[in-house]
Amino acid sequence: MIDSGFETKSLRMELLLLVSFQAPAADVERIMEAVVAITPLRMGKYDGNAYQSAQGIERYRTLEGAAAGAEIELRRRPGTVEVSFELPDDQALAARVAEAIFQAHSYEEPVIRIQPLLTSRSKGIDDRANPNRWWNTTGDWKVAAE
Repeated sequence: MIDSGFETKSLRMELLLLVSFQAPAADVERIMEAVVAITPLRMGKYDGNAYQSAQGIERYRTLEGAAAGAEIELRRRPGTVEVSFELPDDQALAARVAEAIFQAHSYEEPVIRIQPLLTSRSKGIDDRANPNRWWNTTGDWKVAAE
């Protein structure tokens, strides 16, 4: 396993933490507001960076002692998503973010995962001639000529 970052001509691979959680789609904005109140989720020249999956179905059964009480049938909750974002490798910050997710979450036992990973960061090279970059083609911010 690679245990340190490395660089190429165009990018740096840095050791960071990948934070992910599962939640009903309707809860995501509230949870993410709690997260960005602690850290801006900055990536290069961007902030508020996170990924949210398409909605799926969460499966679970409550057991004795759960707030909803024990149930026999397995529940299937549609509309659940997974959100992920990166943090610096800082345990104190990760602990604050995990607590914020827990407090803003609607579940008794929210799924929160934190994993170390290598992730890319651009070195900010001049990419104006790269035909693969969206800003060199149509770009979603460009107005089409009529």
